[in-house]
Amino acid sequence: MTKLLYITNQISNSGGLERVLSIKASFLAEKMGYEVHILTLNDRTENLFYDFSPKIIHHNLSISSNKIKYLFDYIKGIREKVKLINPDIISVCDDGQKGFLIPKIIKKPCPMVYERHVSRVIVGSNTKSNLINKLQILTKNAIMDYGANAYDAFVVLTKSNVSEWKNQNVKVISNPLSFYPEESALLKNKKVIAVGKHCYQKGYDRLLKIWQIVIKKHPDWCLEIYGAPNKDHNLKELANKLNIEKNVTFYKPEKNIKEKFMEASIHVLSSRYEGFGMVLIEAMSCGVPPISFDCPCGPSDIITENKDGILIKNGDVQEFSAALFKLIENENLRLEMGKQAKTNVKRYLPENIVKQWDELFVSLIK
Repeated sequence: MTKLLYITNQISNSGGLERVLSIKASFLAEKMGYEVHILTLNDRTENLFYDFSPKIIHHNLSISSNKIKYLFDYIKGIREKVKLINPDIISVCDDGQKGFLIPKIIKKPCPMVYERHVSRVIVGSNTKSNLINKLQILTKNAIMDYGANAYDAFVVLTKSNVSEWKNQNVKVISNPLSFYPEESALLKNKKVIAVGKHCYQKGYDRLLKIWQIVIKKHPDWCLEIYGAPNKDHNLKELANKLNIEKNVTFYKPEKNIKEKFMEASIHVLSSRYEGFGMVLIEAMSCGVPPISFDCPCGPSDIITENKDGILIKNGDVQEFSAALFKLIENENLRLEMGKQAKTNVKRYLPENIVKQWDELFVSLIK
């Protein structure tokens, strides 16, 4: 039995990485006979947001918040755990800087894979342009370039991501679907849905300005946003300033988001950048047509323009509004795009995606 170790941060939260890991790790343990271990960092709760197979063996490192002691405890702890588990292969799912240094920290006892879940655009995307920040960005980029080559395989999620990296070990394996319902959304409710945490990346400030334009013509439609709130991004306050608070509702993360997609008629993704766009394929699996900014990276790999969804030039609020008008006002077009979306998204079913992981692991172990 192949012993696989995932090294990540926390798996108890409601983020996309946690969702994807729950699907992949569980499929490998349940369907493909792997002995799967997951090593987390300061994950102090057993109440996981997503369902992980009971066959998965969970290990956790409790690390001090003191910066100097943190580094010492992390190096010592990860070395001890890897020695104890003695894996045949290790996959690192950590988009922070330390993830790039793990092969050096543990002296690479077996083949190692790095999983990159976000676009490289994230580095310095929301920082002020001054000398200190520029030096920090240069340092981060240098660490990433150095560390990426230490892995046997460096896996990104989209074809667009490949061009962001100089190393020769880059491979593309997309995220798998978390569900694929037999039925499809009826697309008759006057409801638009967006899913993702409140942050700069997700671009909800742009979405609310778009929605202000839309409801002037269609005041009977509503926008629902599901995602963890953030005190630094007070979206309710922005909605009030735009006088759209009656047409926008904010909800906390929803574990069974499939039900919410099934109640919607259009899905919108307003992100400035993505690693993939998990919510796009989830909406499409429910037969809900998506409208997305063509941001780096993911949407252009997933959506076939004007066939199963609509791509908008990144940041073009007016064009995005026009696309919403188009789908709101044409039910037949919504239904046709939704039908195409449900068909085309089958390529992301777990049996197709996790098979690629199995083939990669087997090739590296051999």
